[in-house]
Amino acid sequence: MKEIKAIIRPVRLDDVREALGQVTGFPGMTITQVEGCSSPARHQPQSHKEELLDYSPKVRIDIVIDDQYALAVYETIKSAASTKHIGDGILWMNTIEQFDYIWQPQA
Repeated sequence: MKEIKAIIRPVRLDDVREALGQVTGFPGMTITQVEGCSSPARHQPQSHKEELLDYSPKVRIDIVIDDQYALAVYETIKSAASTKHIGDGILWMNTIEQFDYIWQPQA
């Protein structure tokens, strides 16, 4: 199993969701509204006020998926979330050691 996480621009969420809906094996996702800021090396605030307000709204996507579908989902997010500008977000994938559903199907 893999865990895919992305932090993207909120305006790209609909495009990402639509693109993922076309990917075989896409299991669904969890969405969280978050805030983020750039590294000082990438964006130097011009004033103290700008430094305090440097946070921008982002959306975090969490997906747990079978290994065989993970790369396709990862690449789809990367493509659909991109505006080709600084601040588009970040994307990463980890291996999950153990995974279970909390609910149990009725026999």
